[in-house]
Amino acid sequence: MITFYPGPSKVYPQVADYAADAIRQGVVSLNHRSAGFMEIVKETIQLLHEKLDIPADYHIALVSSATECWEIVAQSLTAEASLHPHSGAFGKKWAEYAYRIKPPMNLSEADVLCIVQNETSNGTQVSMPTLAQFRRDFSGLIAVDAVSSMAGIAFDWSLADVWFASVQKCFGLPAGLAVLIYSPAALKKAEQIGENAHYNSLLFIHENFSKFQTPYTPNGLGIYLLMRVLQQVPPIRAVNATTKKRAAEWYAFFENELAGSHGAEPRFKLLNSEAGIRSDTVIAVQGPEAAIKAIKTAAQQVGITLGNGYGDWKNTTFRIANFPAITDEEIETLKQFLLSYQ
Repeated sequence: MITFYPGPSKVYPQVADYAADAIRQGVVSLNHRSAGFMEIVKETIQLLHEKLDIPADYHIALVSSATECWEIVAQSLTAEASLHPHSGAFGKKWAEYAYRIKPPMNLSEADVLCIVQNETSNGTQVSMPTLAQFRRDFSGLIAVDAVSSMAGIAFDWSLADVWFASVQKCFGLPAGLAVLIYSPAALKKAEQIGENAHYNSLLFIHENFSKFQTPYTPNGLGIYLLMRVLQQVPPIRAVNATTKKRAAEWYAFFENELAGSHGAEPRFKLLNSEAGIRSDTVIAVQGPEAAIKAIKTAAQQVGITLGNGYGDWKNTTFRIANFPAITDEEIETLKQFLLSYQ
C-alpha cells in the first residue's frame, strides 16, 4: 500500500531496521537516566541543530506530541493571554485548547502570538515573509505549530520563539514523539512566569534536557529512531529544495495536466486558488462529495491511500502528503492513477 495520508504518514523504510537494531542492542531497555541513553538524547539534539540548521542558542526538548506543546505554551509561557489568528481546523483547536488552560480575560494584553505555520486541514501555510511581518508587529513571544512542515521545508528560526512538531509527518517516523524548540527569550519568559507545577512545565523540561535527560520516562524507541533518521537525511536546505520542487510540480499537475485530461471542467480542483498561501507539504484537492468518496475508494482498490478531508472540508476534499519519505516513483504512480481515473 502506498500512502499519501498527511499524518500519520509514510515512514522511511529504514525505520524497520533501526527498530530491530534498538531491540537487538538493548536500547529499548536502557534506563532513561543512564549514560547510554543520555548519549542518544545528546546526539539527537546535536543532529537536530545540524540537520535543521537550528541556531546554537535555541534550546531543544523532546516531548510526547504537538498537542502537549500547546499545553506547555499555555501553562509556562503565557502570562496574560494568547492570540490565535487562524485559517483552519488545527488553528481553531489550538485556540480552544489554550483558552481552557488560560482563559482570554483581556486579549488586548496578549503576550503570546500562536501561529499554525502549515494548516493541514485546508492545505495552506504561513510564509516566512508573513511570519516576519508578525514579528515586526507583535512585541511578545511568537509560538509556531509546524507539525506538517518541520523537517520538510526550511525556516527562519529567528522569526519565532517557540517551534514544535510531531514526528509522524515530515520526519518520516511513527507517531508518539514531538520536537520542541525554544529561544533564549522564551526561556527567560518561562523563568519570569515561574510556572513549575506540572510534569511538563517548561522549566522542569529545560532543567532535565540541559543534562540530556527527560523529566519522565520517555518514548525511548522514538528518540532512538529520530536519531537514526536524522543521521540518514540530507541537510534541510537540500530537503527544502526537493519539497518545493515537488510541490510546484503537484500544483502544475492539477492546474494543467489533470485539467487538460478531463475536459474544460475537471471534477477535481485545487482547494486554494491563491498560489501564495498554498502549502508546500500538504496539497488539498476539492470536488463534489460523491466524487471525492468515489476516488478515495478507487485509489484504495489499487493500493493507494489518499488523505481524507478534515474539518469544514471533511467530505469535499482529499489531501496529498508531500513529505520527504515519499518517493518520486510513488508520486508518479499516484499521478498516473489520477490521470487514468474516469
